[in-house]
Amino acid sequence: MSSQRGGTREGAGRKPIYDEPTKVVRIPESRVIEIKNYLSNSKKAKFNDVASITLVNPSAAMHIPLAAEKVAAGFPSPAQDYVDKTLDMNEHLIKNEAATFIVKVASLSMRDAGIDIDDELIVDRSLEAKHEDIVIALIDNEFTVKRLMIESDERWLKAENPDYSDIHLKDGQEMVIWGVVTYVLKPFKKRK
Repeated sequence: MSSQRGGTREGAGRKPIYDEPTKVVRIPESRVIEIKNYLSNSKKAKFNDVASITLVNPSAAMHIPLAAEKVAAGFPSPAQDYVDKTLDMNEHLIKNEAATFIVKVASLSMRDAGIDIDDELIVDRSLEAKHEDIVIALIDNEFTVKRLMIESDERWLKAENPDYSDIHLKDGQEMVIWGVVTYVLKPFKKRK
């Protein structure tokens, strides 16, 4: 006999406070208030959507077989069983080696653009950012990943997740476009 209780309900449970997974830790009782105060202050407007930035070092060429014909989303033809040439991933993904970085994402502010926490972005600092480019911007000494919007004389940053606010600069704030996102690296199949 199966129970009618249990299971998940839409909207039930604790609501997430942070933009990332949380972890249970043991802390001394005398530090609880201090840590709670620190965490409540950390929820104020911060932009740091970047976990790490690494310079690309394409030290080795990796030639991957490239199919001679484009593949439709259906079943491939048995006649397309041959490979015409190879593709070097460094040449394919990196246009300017000295100005290319890998940026690891630390928030869900660009979720609806297909960018999730821990995704790696290929960022080219030599490109000029244009309207609607996804960029890495520096505001108040913090990095953010957003879509650049340029409208007449105003430049602002659009979040691609309704749970996050767009960023319109306030008086005294300065925005520096650090680089333009050219590719998102993410697995479709999770490794075990």
